[in-house]
Amino acid sequence: MGAQRMRALLGLVLFWSCAGMAEALRVTATPPAPAHACSEFSQRSCEECLKNVSCLWCFTNNTCIDYPVRSILPPSSLCSLSNARWGVCWINFEALIIAIAVVAGIILVSIAVCCCYCCYCRKRFKSRPDEEEQLARKKEKRRLQSLQRKRDRKQKHDEIRKKYGKLNSYVNHWNILKGGM
Repeated sequence: MGAQRMRALLGLVLFWSCAGMAEALRVTATPPAPAHACSEFSQRSCEECLKNVSCLWCFTNNTCIDYPVRSILPPSSLCSLSNARWGVCWINFEALIIAIAVVAGIILVSIAVCCCYCCYCRKRFKSRPDEEEQLARKKEKRRLQSLQRKRDRKQKHDEIRKKYGKLNSYVNHWNILKGGM
């Protein structure tokens, strides 16, 4: 029953994705509307200028200029970073750069911590069966040594009893204690 549901869900997802791709092809096939030059939005508002993603608003002289795509950051001769706005009007380029750097740093540190933690856990769990085998071998070795010492003690005691003629009386005494004769 679960497999049938999964197949139906997969078919539905494939149908929607195909419909979405067909819509995307239809949208891209239509010619785009002619874009207005960024300079047309100068002396208006920041919001109007930034509706076009290729425009940059400069608060120093309230101008809307084409974003210099050849350089990643706009040069200070064009507009200072603290007065430049791109994408949204409420954050300047300096704050945007700092925010992106902080988020990127947090992501990198998180990835590094996760990798180190995973490597530590893997190493710890990987060595655990080896340690258990080693402990089992040591335990078995101690048990065999204990049995060997017990046999040696019994053999020495028997030799002493035999030397002094007490072996038979010891065996008789032991049999009496056990209830036999």
